[in-house]
Amino acid sequence: MEQPPGESDDGVLRADFDRRLKLEFHGSRITSDAGILIHRELDDTLGLTDLAGATLSECRRGRNTRHLLTGLLRQSVFGRLAGYEDVNDADRLAHDPAMRAVVDRGGLDRHAASTSQMGRFETGWLTSEANLTALTDLSGAWIDRVHMRKPQTTIVLDMDSSVSETHGAQEGTAYNGHFTCMCYHPLFVFNQFGDLERCSLRSGNVHSADSWRAVLEPVVARYRNKMKRRYFRGDAAFANPEIYEFLEDEDYRYTIRLPINTVLQERIDWLLKRPVGRPPHEVRRSYASFRYQAGSWNKPRRVVAKVEWHPDELYPRVGFIVTNMTRPAERVVAFYNHRGTAEQYIKEGKNAVTWTRLSCHSFKANAVRLQLHALAYNLANFLRTLALPEEVNHWSMTTLRDRLVKIGARIVRHGRSITFQMAEVMVSRGLFRQILDAIAGLRPLPPTRC
Repeated sequence: MEQPPGESDDGVLRADFDRRLKLEFHGSRITSDAGILIHRELDDTLGLTDLAGATLSECRRGRNTRHLLTGLLRQSVFGRLAGYEDVNDADRLAHDPAMRAVVDRGGLDRHAASTSQMGRFETGWLTSEANLTALTDLSGAWIDRVHMRKPQTTIVLDMDSSVSETHGAQEGTAYNGHFTCMCYHPLFVFNQFGDLERCSLRSGNVHSADSWRAVLEPVVARYRNKMKRRYFRGDAAFANPEIYEFLEDEDYRYTIRLPINTVLQERIDWLLKRPVGRPPHEVRRSYASFRYQAGSWNKPRRVVAKVEWHPDELYPRVGFIVTNMTRPAERVVAFYNHRGTAEQYIKEGKNAVTWTRLSCHSFKANAVRLQLHALAYNLANFLRTLALPEEVNHWSMTTLRDRLVKIGARIVRHGRSITFQMAEVMVSRGLFRQILDAIAGLRPLPPTRC
């Protein structure tokens, strides 16, 4: 008799340490990724992948379109959520019941897309100019859907670049002296909740702030006339008068680190003298604020300085921040220091959804895959910020994948229903119920009858 899809026909395996134990493989009836069903519930509540299906262009011709474009996108995004960073595992995932369930309502009655089908989708259809542009805009559109459910009055944007190592003769790869490797050099913009507003793949040898306007301006335009308070933070790579002027024209309050120079140091020379007496056992911090105009600036701007004297260190640690905020200097520095969370978000993206896995030869195909990783990251972060109970809302994205997504389950089919019998090890039924209730609270209320 022919074996069901995903089943093994090699007979029962046994373990020698206990011959009573039998090992059977039922790939189409057992899943190790049942937790992605809860991400699919959040996706359905917010209408995220449905929005993508309405935005992307169908590039296929003829009647041989077995898999809908929305289903293919879901397989790409949810596969990355579950830790499958490219299409190499698509043939196995095509039989996985959890993956088949999230693709579409009829998914459990047929296979998901194969490796070749997913490869054509990601490296062919999505690389068209129209689809790549739509895909780049999609993260912002998803965040707007979240803000419709949870309105905000303040937005804080953090911009930073990162490294994605490359191998071989990939298009756009170049040596970067700062990272000392052959790489791509993507640029990211996050908000204060950890959502990835927009990202762009760039060649490895460009400056950290290269193409900043193409990435930042669409985000700023989305929030124009929407938020009462708008802020921007950036490191010294973005100490550029064009950025200052752009943010001032858009009525943003900003804090951007300035590279140290002798003119700035002379303005705070009294703070750079070593304190008299025995060195303290704790860190001593001093702050200063003054007006300063560099040669390339069109007007003087406020600069805040912080000087730290650390025990057992001969020289102080000095930092300068250019800002248009009116807060006291110490509060300006405290606000800027939260910019470090953007680096943490980038680290989570690298570890949890592996967005550094850009292994295609074509630069456009790798740009597409970066955007797919970004969508997977955002969906996971939406779950963390919108639906996790207080006792687990500190979980990192990697912990969420290992504990919530990687839940084993057995599938039992009945006449009118399909049951996922889920293992209750790291995540209890009660916790799962709390998350589902929180997601249900995000659904728009049905219209009332008159």
